[in-house]
Amino acid sequence: MSKRDYYEILGVAKSATADEIKKAYRKVAMQYHPDRNPGDKTAEEKFKEAAEAYEVLSDTDKKAQYDRYGHAGLSGNGRGGFSGGMNMEDIFSQFGDIFGDDLFGSFFGGGQRSSRGGQRNRGVRGSNLRVKLKLNYEEIAKGVTKNIKVKKYIPCSTCGGSGAKDKGSVQTCSTCGGSGQVRKVQNTFLGQMQTVTTCPACNGEGTTITAKCPACKGEGRVYGEETVSIEIPAGVQEGMQLSISGKGNAGERGGMPGDLIVLIEEEAHPELHREGLNVAFELYLSFTDAVFGTQVEVPTIDGRAKIKIPPGTQSGKIFRLKGKGFPAVNSYSKGDQLIHINIWTPQNVSSEEKTLLEKLKTSPNFKPHPEKSNKNFFDRVREMFS
Repeated sequence: MSKRDYYEILGVAKSATADEIKKAYRKVAMQYHPDRNPGDKTAEEKFKEAAEAYEVLSDTDKKAQYDRYGHAGLSGNGRGGFSGGMNMEDIFSQFGDIFGDDLFGSFFGGGQRSSRGGQRNRGVRGSNLRVKLKLNYEEIAKGVTKNIKVKKYIPCSTCGGSGAKDKGSVQTCSTCGGSGQVRKVQNTFLGQMQTVTTCPACNGEGTTITAKCPACKGEGRVYGEETVSIEIPAGVQEGMQLSISGKGNAGERGGMPGDLIVLIEEEAHPELHREGLNVAFELYLSFTDAVFGTQVEVPTIDGRAKIKIPPGTQSGKIFRLKGKGFPAVNSYSKGDQLIHINIWTPQNVSSEEKTLLEKLKTSPNFKPHPEKSNKNFFDRVREMFS
C-alpha cells in the first residue's frame, strides 16, 4: 500500500510555514488523539500517520528531500522516509510539547491526563550529523549498501546512558513528582481550565541526578565511533541527501538520538559523463571508418557493448543505447546511453598522404552536400538532453 502525501495528511499546502505545519499537525493529532478515541484502531493509525507526516515536514532537511523526491527521497531503511518503528510513547516523547499547551482539563473531564499523553521527556535529543558519501557510476546505477565509520556521540557504556553514577544516584524530581510536567489550574467563565507545561526543575525528565557518572560527566554519552550501514537506492544523484533516522549523535541522559544526513557525491568516471538519467560518451572515429563503416566497442556503466557504425556516418551523429542509463530514484523510468560521434581530423600528414588527399579534394563525393534529414547542431543538442 502506497503512502499518502504528507501535505494531504496535515491538510496544508507545500508553501505552508513551519508554524502553519505545526498548527495543522496539532489540529489533526487532537482529532485522532487516543484519549478522544479510546479503542479506535483507525483513529490510532491516523494519529501515527499524522506524527509521521509532522516528523518529516517539521525537519528542514527531510522536508527539502520530500519536496524534491517524494517518499523515495527519504530514508529510514535507505528507501523510506519515516523511522517507521515509532510507537505511541515515542510520539508523545518527541512531540509532547505540542499537546502540553492544550487545555486538557477542559476537554478530558478536568482530571488527570492519560498516562500516554503524560509521558515525561527522557533526556535531551541528540543533534543531527552530516556526512558525505562518494559513489561510482555502477553503485549509483544498481544501488549499494555502504558500511561507514562515523565519529559521533554514542551512549555511555558505564552508566547505560543515564548519566548517573549508579541507580541510587537518580532521584524523583521534587518539583513535578516525577511526571516531568507541572499543571496549573485556572477558573474562567468557561469553567475550570488546566494547562500543562514542562517542569523547569528537571527539564521534563522527571528525575534529577545527585552523583554523576565519572565516565561521561553526567551526560550519558561519550565521543566515540560507530559503523553505520547505509542502504543507497539506485538512481541517486549528486547533491541528494538521505536521512537515516536515529543514527546521529546520541542524546544526553537517554534522550532520542539525532539523524544521520548523508550527502551524495558522484565519483567522476574516466570515460562517461552523466546528463540527468542519461549517460553520454564521446566516440572518436577515423575518417576512413566513418566512410566505410565499422564495429566498435564502447564503455557502459556495467561493462562494454559493441555497436555497429554504418557507412557514411557524419560527425555529430548520436547513437542511443536504450535502457543503458541510470534508473530514476522515485519511478520505474530509466535513462539511455548516448554515443556522440566525432570524426577525427588528422593534424599531421605525410607527403604521400597529402598527395592522396589532394586528388580526393576535387572528387564530387568529397564535397559537402547535407540532406534535410541530417539534424543541425541545435537539434542534436536537444536530442542529447531529451
